[in-house]
Amino acid sequence: MLRQNLQQKLLQKLSPQQIQFIKLLQVPTVSLDTRIKEELEDNPALEDLSLANMNEPVEEYPDRDPEDDNFNQEDSQESSDEFNVDDYLQDDNINDYGSKYEQNGDDDDRKEIPIAVQSSFFESLQAQLDLLPLSDKDFRIGQQLIGSLDDDGYLRRPVTSLVDDLAFSQNVFAEDEEVNEMLKVIQSFDPAGVGARDLQECLLIQLRKKDPNPIIQKAIMVVEDYLDEFTKKHYDKLERSLNMDSEELKEVVNEILKLNPKPGDSNAVTTKQLQIIPDFHISNNDGILFLTLNSKNAPELRVSRSYQDMFEHYDKTAEKDKKLKEAVQFVKQKLDSAKWFIDAIKQRQQTLLKTMKAIMDYQYEYFLTGDDKNLKPMILKDIADRIGMDISTVSRVANSKYVQTEFGTFLLKSFFSEAIQMDSGEEVSNKEVKKILEECIGKEDKRRPLADEKLTEILKEKGYNIARRTVAKYREAMNIPVARLRKEL
Repeated sequence: MLRQNLQQKLLQKLSPQQIQFIKLLQVPTVSLDTRIKEELEDNPALEDLSLANMNEPVEEYPDRDPEDDNFNQEDSQESSDEFNVDDYLQDDNINDYGSKYEQNGDDDDRKEIPIAVQSSFFESLQAQLDLLPLSDKDFRIGQQLIGSLDDDGYLRRPVTSLVDDLAFSQNVFAEDEEVNEMLKVIQSFDPAGVGARDLQECLLIQLRKKDPNPIIQKAIMVVEDYLDEFTKKHYDKLERSLNMDSEELKEVVNEILKLNPKPGDSNAVTTKQLQIIPDFHISNNDGILFLTLNSKNAPELRVSRSYQDMFEHYDKTAEKDKKLKEAVQFVKQKLDSAKWFIDAIKQRQQTLLKTMKAIMDYQYEYFLTGDDKNLKPMILKDIADRIGMDISTVSRVANSKYVQTEFGTFLLKSFFSEAIQMDSGEEVSNKEVKKILEECIGKEDKRRPLADEKLTEILKEKGYNIARRTVAKYREAMNIPVARLRKEL
């Protein structure tokens, strides 16, 4: 039996505007321009003010009669009374939202850096294959082998699988021996080591391409028979097994360390991946820090005037048929969407400045000196309490935004750290401990590197009372291997 009743519920729901703001907040500067272009293409009611101003004609003194000689100082005085002084005094570095940001007016700065055209790793291998006098069958086997290499230049798939692929995809029936013969041809290509099936084979291919002097011969013996001992740095065992002294072993080790364990990775890093655009700039002017926001974070957007006029015209129409109502609804939806997007960009800009200003004030001494020892312990809650926002909002800003200082460009997340209490009762950042730990490891005798227990004792002598497992955790976080793997001859 159906019944009607009243209920009260407390629900937390995010509005579409809030969801849009959250998504825009976590977008880094390098991707914000693309996101705005997508919105401009999708919503015709949204305009880029810089582009709109270029298309609008500028008319000076529209009400003036050019033949009227009475256009004198009195007329100028009357017009000045109606002129908005705020418009005249508007700073070029202040956008529509009333916040200062860095703006580069030089057209040369806006040009993209030209990237040199170079062939990819696979194109280079294919070009080498094209130069060989091969039969059609061998050529297609070579193509299949090149296409089966991974990004590191290794052939991870078994030969039997490649034989099946050739038969099913290219209608080429080949034997395992034929594929292995073509694999040897591919392994002769540059860069040396390409086409190897494991690290050992990769290193051996590179060593066998070198001049066969005694050091190279012994390096081949080490890689062939004692690779496990070499990777674990059991140098004493290598000296006894190969009947070498420490100086000779040092030459062999240096020769092996020169080899490339990932021959296909040389062209993997592109210019785009290395590019970092800072969201903020902090400058030091005689001990006073100034914070500016990257101009790319403050685009000049507005709602289209033509769409506003269109909506007002449709809305004032007395008789509205079905098609006209649909047109009015469409225009209103686009206008609302444009306003929401502009408000989200404005709110994003204000949140970025507010968060970075709080971080800068909190870590003022650090930004003045750049010394990690001046970095205070700071967690997300500290900044969230200062700016009156949620921790998740601060986290979205810190995880994807960069700041450029006089000491380098840093991710905001790197300024957050936990507190460690010293013997004196003073709290310091764990980054200070990591810095001292890195200095201790950098000054150690590489023939007898310091174990974690010894590092713990050194830190305790300096007043940092932390456990050995904490030292191991910090060492691993800094990608520093254990003492045995840091040993050098």
